[in-house]
Amino acid sequence: MREKSIFATSVILAFFVGIIATVAAFYYLPISGKTIQEEVKKVTVTESDTIMSAVDKVYDAVLYVESYDGNKMISTGTGFIYKKDDNFGYLITNHHVIEGANLVQVINTSGEIVEATVLGSDEYADIAVLSVAVDSVLQVAEIGASTDLNLGDTLFTVGSPLGKIYMGTVTKGILSGKDRTVEVDLTNKGSFMMEVLQTDAAINPGNSGGPLCNINGEVIGVNSLKLVKDEIESMGFAIPIELAMATVDRLEKGEEIKRPLLGVELLDLHDYGQLNYYRINVDKSVTHGAVIANVSDDSPAMVADLKQGDVITEIEGTSIKSVAHLRFVLYKYEVGDTIKVKYNRGGKENTKDILLNKSLEDN
Repeated sequence: MREKSIFATSVILAFFVGIIATVAAFYYLPISGKTIQEEVKKVTVTESDTIMSAVDKVYDAVLYVESYDGNKMISTGTGFIYKKDDNFGYLITNHHVIEGANLVQVINTSGEIVEATVLGSDEYADIAVLSVAVDSVLQVAEIGASTDLNLGDTLFTVGSPLGKIYMGTVTKGILSGKDRTVEVDLTNKGSFMMEVLQTDAAINPGNSGGPLCNINGEVIGVNSLKLVKDEIESMGFAIPIELAMATVDRLEKGEEIKRPLLGVELLDLHDYGQLNYYRINVDKSVTHGAVIANVSDDSPAMVADLKQGDVITEIEGTSIKSVAHLRFVLYKYEVGDTIKVKYNRGGKENTKDILLNKSLEDN
């Protein structure tokens, strides 16, 4: 009898131990579909870097720009209001957006169409300043600093890619490169190099003149061009806001931006066809620079005794890579400055101080 009692007690004890072990296994070990389902339901996906508040700070400051020659539309782009006073709002866009126009009108985000006045424009900087009636201004953009940016920082644009139907489009990307230089062709002025910011945010032709902004909604660049090659994608460029604002005050007042004249016709070092045409032989020791094809009469270059066939290799210690690069370096100086120019003549290095006492615009 005692043995039966012990056996019964053991069975009952084993039963309860089994139940407890099973409950513990279900509770602590993810071995059932129910447990997995409950764990999945606890996962919440959120976007921690939304730019909605940043976009709100600039969105209504952006305008769609249309340029006309007579009744013919010749260009469209984007601009943004950077300041206003009691009578006018002032906006920045690109020079190439309004080039050749005798009428420019803008459309704000409320759909209001307003005629704009071109106060000043500079082709080399690709910056133009326009004014509009102050009652059409809905918002003023905040100006930031591109120098505060780091590679990988979030950036975004607001613009009008492909025209009015897509005005107000926001695209987002990162800062892909700083202190880039790209070569562009200017109307009847040859090639020139521009210092730009590089981003992978989508920038299309209608974005030209629009703001490139940081994560705080501050404008740190002016969209200017897109590198268009079939084999390259996601490379957009913008003028650093510091370079744009350096000319804005003078353009706003209608002042002409004057750049120094050196007084030379230049050829690239490897433009062998043109070098042969001018019968210029460059010494083999010269590996970089811009070749002088002609020197203008009574120019700073002639006064400094530069001659056809000389190769300008440095300006103020900056090594010259090409004709476009020479212009880029030269135009950082003002009319009236004296610059130190290094050049190669027949394999021999020479240095001259050249007074830049004339401007391109006065020539």
